[in-house]
Amino acid sequence: MMNSERRATAKRRSVKRRNRRRGTGSERKRITLGKLLRFPMSQVFEGYERQYCELSANVSKLCTKASFLDGEQKKQKVSEIKSRLEDAETLIRKMDLESRSLPPSVKATLLAKLREYKTDLNNLKIEVKRITSENGNQAARDELLESGMADTAMVSADQRARLLMSTQRLNQSSERVRESRRTMLETEELGVSILQDLHQQRQSLLHANNTLHGVDDNIGRSKKILTNMSIRMNRNKWIIGSIIAVLIVVIILILYFKLTH
Repeated sequence: MMNSERRATAKRRSVKRRNRRRGTGSERKRITLGKLLRFPMSQVFEGYERQYCELSANVSKLCTKASFLDGEQKKQKVSEIKSRLEDAETLIRKMDLESRSLPPSVKATLLAKLREYKTDLNNLKIEVKRITSENGNQAARDELLESGMADTAMVSADQRARLLMSTQRLNQSSERVRESRRTMLETEELGVSILQDLHQQRQSLLHANNTLHGVDDNIGRSKKILTNMSIRMNRNKWIIGSIIAVLIVVIILILYFKLTH
């Protein structure tokens, strides 16, 4: 009987300590949320955040109730708590995906907020394991183990975030290289098209040059013909002039002889 009273008293003290810790965590979440609201962020993330805060508060209340139960009722309450913890993990994953799709200036703040929620979720899991554990020492060992796992999970989350950022940078660099290559190919195609146009223009100029040479030859032959025609016309003029002069002289002589006789 005395052992039962001692266990009940120790259990109440443990619940009070956990409630104080949960209250401090809630105040910290409210303060961090007030800082976060200074920055513009996704409405989808805000919706997930509200759902998670409500779910976290409900799980905390359920843990407090379950700590005073025994037997089948405690098992049912623990099963309900685990189901809600799975929903909380789903919301954490959704917030993680949503925060990584936002601009870097907002993403860093949301990832810091998300790490707090992950720590809060790990604390809830530790509390659930403590409730389900029958041995106090085993519960303490589980708490230490979960704390180490939480720290490892946070480090892993940071490493994963850095890897994702590095992957994004590599993808952006690859995209820029592909864009540069595409631009280079377009420039090469444009250069080939310009060369083809220049070749066609060169062929046209050569054809026009050949045509001009032919025209020059024709003009030279026409000039020779005109020169010969001009020479012949001048010669004909002299011949006709000579004939006319001879006829005039003859007519004058005939008239002179007629008049003298």
